[in-house]
Parts: sequence; structure tokens; C-alpha cells
Amino acid sequence: MAGNSLMSAFKIQELRSRIAYTIMMLLVFRLGVAIPLPGIDLSALLNVLSSKGSAEGGLGFGDYFDFFAGGGFSRLSIFMLGVMPYISASIIMQLLLIISPRLKRIIEEDGGRKKMQKYTRYGTLAVCVVQSFVIVQTINGYGYDDVVTIANPYVFYGIAFVVATVGTLFLMWMGEQITQKGIGNGVSLIIFVGIVARIPDGLKQLFRSIANDQTSAVYALLVGILFVIVVGLVVYEQQGKRKIQVNYAKRVVGRKMYGAQSSYIPLKINPSGVIPVIFASSVMQFLLIVAGATGWDWFQRVFQWGSVPYMIIEFTFIVMFGFVYTQATLNPVEIAKNIRENGGSIPGVRTEHTEEYLRKVINRIVLPGSMFLGFIAITPTIVWKVFNIPAATALIMGGTSLIIIVGVALDTVAQIEGHLKMHHQDGIVKGGRIRSRNL
Repeated sequence: MAGNSLMSAFKIQELRSRIAYTIMMLLVFRLGVAIPLPGIDLSALLNVLSSKGSAEGGLGFGDYFDFFAGGGFSRLSIFMLGVMPYISASIIMQLLLIISPRLKRIIEEDGGRKKMQKYTRYGTLAVCVVQSFVIVQTINGYGYDDVVTIANPYVFYGIAFVVATVGTLFLMWMGEQITQKGIGNGVSLIIFVGIVARIPDGLKQLFRSIANDQTSAVYALLVGILFVIVVGLVVYEQQGKRKIQVNYAKRVVGRKMYGAQSSYIPLKINPSGVIPVIFASSVMQFLLIVAGATGWDWFQRVFQWGSVPYMIIEFTFIVMFGFVYTQATLNPVEIAKNIRENGGSIPGVRTEHTEEYLRKVINRIVLPGSMFLGFIAITPTIVWKVFNIPAATALIMGGTSLIIIVGVALDTVAQIEGHLKMHHQDGIVKGGRIRSRNL
């Protein structure tokens, strides 16, 4: 059933073209990850990576960057910064919209969306300028001195700075093109593919650790079971909804009279999806940049992946961004206004109290939803410390990566479902729809 429905997706010309376009763009991304910066000796770089891969130890600064860059950071590729500067710029814009009423009015005007995109692009360029200084730290501090073929270090730094910045801007453009012409959210899919591409390496390190008797096979099996449980919890949380019933009275539109009807507003437990996790990871990455640039040992220890302060800060950021993003995208005032303008009312709630009721319901579901999301994100980190699982494996197959992978996959499948319904086709899951949990 599912196989036949999946094949029907490729029978629709528009959907087939969108899927093909998305795959092509993601292949370009993976190809760019394998292309090193100008002035890099590829064979020497591969030798350095091989020696680092055989070494045992904790998670380093570059390993965390590789998590989001799909391995491009350690390879000194043209896409070494990934799309995280764009995510950081988007966070800044979302916060400014909440802080600055004037900026919010500008965005709400005609053409406001284009203005916001333009401001975000300028912000991405500024963040790239800051993050590109990490290149210098990478060359100096991670054993890459012998791979640079350009004698003058300042010439190489200048070239690397320009190429890495242009690479991120190209990925930003690629993500926008995928969103418009492909299927799914382009930037999220780029992060998704980067994480998936790192899974084989994470499994390889786990098997090596078991073979060297550094990790118990029983513990590895328990972690595998936990992996399945976390996936189920993420799916449950992403699909959970609170339905608010809305009754509409009889109304006349033109010469037609429409009878009373009942509908509902589906409010998700986690309206912001994977955005809080991506936002929090982007901020933590920026703090790691600051830690690496300052050289302060205490600062690096605090923001080292897996430390207790790191987990507390990450959890706090996820909950905070869950609230911020929900307030920016799910406005109770606008929802209440739309209900009143269409002659609707919520049973048991006075019309003038609709906005207050919606705000109360949203706050009640967003807080536990965000806390649940943060708990899932830090759980594998705790497992890594307790069961001595390789750090890279815990990061690649941990809560943050699972939330992003499952969330992006569900969003992409939902978009495919929408296209299939438009063409009167069955969905790719049973019943032609993605099942949701009603709370």
C-alpha cells in the first residue's frame, strides 16, 4: 500500500520535478563538502583526517562543527561553515521583531517579507565575517599546518575567509531555492543531509570502541533500544495536538445562506517544530566560536559539549526559543480576530475573552512541549557520560540529531502528502494522512 502510494508520487509531473530538483541540490551540497579550500593539499589533509579518526578521545571543537556542516569543517571544504550563520542571522531577526515594534511594522507592510529576507542576508554576511575567524583557529590549533600549500599565511587566510563566506551564502541561496522550487524546507534539509551523512562514521567509531573493549556491547545494545524509544517520543511529540472547537453561526454571503457549522483549531504541542533545537544549537556553536577565539580555558570548559553547564544552557535555550518562535508565528490576537470576523465562537468562552483563552492554552501546551523537547535533546548526552559511548557517536545519533532528522522528515512527508491530495492521490502513509495525537 505504502509502496504503491510512494510510486504514485513519481507519476505526478510537478511533484516528480520538485523531488528531482531537491535531490540534485542536496547532491551539489555533498559534492561541495568534498571540495577543499584553495591552497589545501588534499592528500596531506586526508592523512591528517585519518590520524585523527584513529585517535580516541572526547568530542573536540571541530567535531561539533562537523555535526552541522556534514563533515565540511574538518575537511576545510568550501562549505566548512555550513548554514549555521544563516540560522544565527534568522535568530537575530526574530528577536529584533519582538523587541522593535518599528521593525515589526516595516515587515508587516507590503513587500515586508522581501525586506526581512534582505535584512537576514545582510545579517548572514556579518555572522560569516565573525565565524570565518574560526578558520584561523582551525589551522593553528588542529594540526592542519602541513596541509596548507600557500607560503604566506595571511594570503591563505584572506582566500579562506572569502571562499568560506561565499560558500555559506551559496548554501543560503540553495536552501531558498529548494523551499521555492523543491520539496520541504531547504535549510532544514541541508542540515538533515549533513547529519545523516555523518551517521556511518558514528557507527564505525562505536564498533571500533566495542572491538577495543572500551565500550560494553550490552551498553551499546541498551543505547540502541534508547535510540528507538527516543525516535518514538519525537514522533509522538511532533504529531501531538490540542484541538480547540469553534462553532460558526448561520451567515449570509452574497445571496447564499450558510448553515451553522463546527470546526476546530489544531494547536500542536510543539508549534515551532525543530526550530528551537536548531536555534539553540546555532547559539551554542557561536559561543563555542567565542570560547575558541578567546583561548580562555574556563570558558571552553563551560561550553564544551557534554559538560553539565552546556546541557543546562542548551536546555534553557530550547525552552526559551520555543516560546519566542511560537509568539512570533502563532499570534492569539490574530487568531481571535479571525474567529470573530467569521462569526465564530469557542464553546464556554465569551467572545471578548477569546484572545485571553487562546493565549492561556498556547502557553500551557508550549511550556511542557518545549521542556519535553529539551529533555530529549540532552538525554543522549547523559547516556554518553554514563555508558562510555564514543562522543562522536552520541552526538551524531543523539537527541538533537534525532529531533532534527525526525522533524524534517515528517515536515517533508507532510508536504508530499499535500501535493498528492491536490492531485487526488493516496498519501504515502496509511489512510492518506500523517496520523496525529489529539490531546
